[in-house]
Amino acid sequence: MRDDYQQLVDEITAVLRAPATLENRDFALIAFGAQDSEDGEDTEEPALDPVRTRSILQRRSTAAVRAWFEAFGIARAQAPLRIPPDPAAGVFMGRICLPVRHRGVVHGYVWLLDDGHLSDLELGGPTGTPDPRLARAMETAARIGALLAAEARAGEELGELLRDVLTAPPAGRDAARTQLRTALRGAADGPLALVAVVPWTPGTGEDADHPGLPHLPGIVAACALPGDATAGAGLAALVRLRAATALDPARTTAEQLLRSPRATAGGAAAARGESPAKAAAGVSAPRRGLEELPAAWQEALAAARAAHADPRLGPVAEWSAIGPYRLLAALPALQPDAAVRPLLEPAHAELARTAETFLDCAGQAGRTAQRLGIHRQTLYYRLSRVRQLTGLDLDAGEDRLLLHMTLKAARLGPPRH
Repeated sequence: MRDDYQQLVDEITAVLRAPATLENRDFALIAFGAQDSEDGEDTEEPALDPVRTRSILQRRSTAAVRAWFEAFGIARAQAPLRIPPDPAAGVFMGRICLPVRHRGVVHGYVWLLDDGHLSDLELGGPTGTPDPRLARAMETAARIGALLAAEARAGEELGELLRDVLTAPPAGRDAARTQLRTALRGAADGPLALVAVVPWTPGTGEDADHPGLPHLPGIVAACALPGDATAGAGLAALVRLRAATALDPARTTAEQLLRSPRATAGGAAAARGESPAKAAAGVSAPRRGLEELPAAWQEALAAARAAHADPRLGPVAEWSAIGPYRLLAALPALQPDAAVRPLLEPAHAELARTAETFLDCAGQAGRTAQRLGIHRQTLYYRLSRVRQLTGLDLDAGEDRLLLHMTLKAARLGPPRH
């Protein structure tokens, strides 16, 4: 289907004699056209402004760019819009935006750089008549909209099956697995990995018709899963791997998903009067076939929680690389051990960080002081305060284990799903 999009974008480029760019509703790049020089003559290529260059190279625009363009009403537009340049926003050239709609729902946008070649193009309006070339381009945009809508419907069906495989009772899970295997054909045999992105904001309000499921080349199925009282919704993405030992495609997909404007808990956080939570992603161990997807999902979630908990692991963490969090994430939510609880009070945050770093460094004072950027005598003083608060002996292996695991569990926080 990607070839179909490219062909249609090339049609618009040829009709309007200007390079067109197609992005989906979430500003992820789908295809872009290149303008050929007329009659074989050499012509100077139009300069690219930073926003378009970044969109092509990174295949996605930033949240700030999305907000800037959406302020012009592109999500509600029924007809082409001319958007002026704004160098302060990195938009050095104006744009003409062709909304890509199907049955009244916007599914994407075709962008044209308004570098002067299109200044004579009449966009029309409530009473005006659009340029015939533009009318032809809008007909092509409507065909793109139909393709995007069909792809979205197919993706939603696959996503519903994936959701049932991950969360349904055993009987429903088996039936969904059989249907998903049939729908995925050869891809169901793997190798595959699951990616978890937490939090993930599904479509609401004007976006209610857009569940926010991503359309990236490596994803064979994706679904949004509900959160709980302490966490936003999450996204599960089933990714095809090139080899059972290479997670690079899953990691790349996770990084792309984290650039999505939906990779936040914006709506839920705002309702609680909080700032949007920054998303993190986790990648499961590779799997062959669909039988172990529920276990792979728990691995991906655990890795995402670990990425949230420990900045050294994030923003994308692999299950195989999260160390003790593999064990801690599998445990139910527990109250901190009574001996360690005083250390977890906000007033003692620096002491808790010192103790955790000391234990991470296997009790080596020199390494600990260097990592914390403090003098050894300061370290010894803080460790003595830890002993006083907890009553634990940092020279005793079991006490050190208890303290270390409690601090790591507190950092990890409660389960998100």
